[in-house]
Formats: sequence, structure tokens, C-alpha cells
Amino acid sequence: MKEPSVPIPLPPERASKSRIPIDGLALGLLGLVCISMIAALFMPAINSGGSPRRDKCMNNLKQIGLALLMYESANGAFPPAVFTDNHGKPMKSWRVAILPYMENKEQRALFGRYDSRQPWDSPHNRALGNTPLEFFQCPSDPDTTANPTETNYVRIVGKDTVGGTPNEAVKLSDITDGPDKIIMAAEVSGLHINWTEPRDVTVEEFMEIVAKGHASFHGDGFNALFADGHIDFIRDDIAPKTLRALLLRNDGQPVGDY
Repeated sequence: MKEPSVPIPLPPERASKSRIPIDGLALGLLGLVCISMIAALFMPAINSGGSPRRDKCMNNLKQIGLALLMYESANGAFPPAVFTDNHGKPMKSWRVAILPYMENKEQRALFGRYDSRQPWDSPHNRALGNTPLEFFQCPSDPDTTANPTETNYVRIVGKDTVGGTPNEAVKLSDITDGPDKIIMAAEVSGLHINWTEPRDVTVEEFMEIVAKGHASFHGDGFNALFADGHIDFIRDDIAPKTLRALLLRNDGQPVGDY
């Protein structure tokens, strides 16, 4: 992974007064990059049960998690799940916002071509959405792999989630139940979301998806990205109360076994 060569963008909704200087950020990113590369080399199948496709899905979420945490470090908050204009029209997804923090220079260049002044579904931005990005897809999902511009990875959105409400930039310090105990993104199947589309799932929607066993094609559960960057494989038969506690960042409810 190489250090981003483009300027680090700030969320237009909030600019943190305490963000670290660019030199400090570059040093911090380099350290995170090294750790990520070592983890990828020596621990490729953590919690995976040995399935190569599940491993690849977990590593996709690792990349996404690292990019989200790098964004939070640079800007003082995670990107909103959806950026809107003053009239509430969706302009940009968090998936677009994290592109400058991804490992591939082509992905960062793609961000430079995205026009944040236009809606996500404008002809210009829709054309960019036709670019396949493999790391936004679970290889176990035949529907998504057949449609290479779609994504399996969503944020959990709504009041008191890490994804938040439109334009809400949640900080790590806002996750009072502990970043290691709260899910900030997970995989789903069957929603047919273009990777540029600012569409995610609410707590209730996600709980219904899991209850029906539709979160993934892994057979008995799904991969989830927690707010501290670690990945867990969670079984579909998780107790609803426990799953809800994993999705709400500050409800104070203890997380049971899962």
C-alpha cells in the first residue's frame, strides 16, 4: 500500500478543529499501512473458518475499515454515510469519500474524477460508477460478481449508529459503548447497490436481513466490520437483542455472546 498522493479531503459538513497536521498524518498512515500489510501477509484467515472466499470478503472489509479509520484520523470523524446538498438531495456516498485512503492509486485517481458538486446519479458521476471495484464485492455472492459495479458492503445508518443520519459525521469518541463492540459496516446480499450509490441499511432493515439469512452467501453468517477496524464472522442465529446492541453506538446495553 502506498501513501495517498492526493490532498486529503475534509467532509464539507464538519471540519475538525483538532485534526493532525499533514506531516503527522503521513507518518501515522505509513505506520497503519505497514501494520495492515503485515497482517495481510501473516494472518489472512482470521475468524474465517478456512473458506478462501470468506477470507477474501474479510480482507475486503479490512481494506474498507482501514480507509474509514484513516479518514477519521485525518478529519476528526468518520465520513457521513450519505452527503446531501442543502435540499437533502444525495450527492455522495461514503464509499466514494474513502477512495483517497485506499491502497490503489487508480482508486484515488477515480476520486479525483468524481464531481461532488453534482448528484451521485448525474450522467458524469454515473459514468464513474460503471467502473468495477472488486474490493467492494464479496466473491461468494454470484449476483454481485455477475454485476461488477455493485457492492455488498453497507454502513448501518440512522439515529445512534456509526453511519448516522445524512451529513452526520460520527467521531470515535461518540461511540461510548466502545469501538470494539459496535458494527460500523457489514455485508449484505440481494440489494443491488451501485458502489457510488448513497444507499445503506437501517438497524431494523439489517436485523430483518440477518433474520432471513440474507446477509451473505457464506452459509451460516456474515462478516462485520467493527469501529476499531477488526472483523468478526457473526452467525445468522445471533439473538436479536445482541445484534441490536452491536449496531447502536451508545445505548449502554451489554453485548452478549455471539
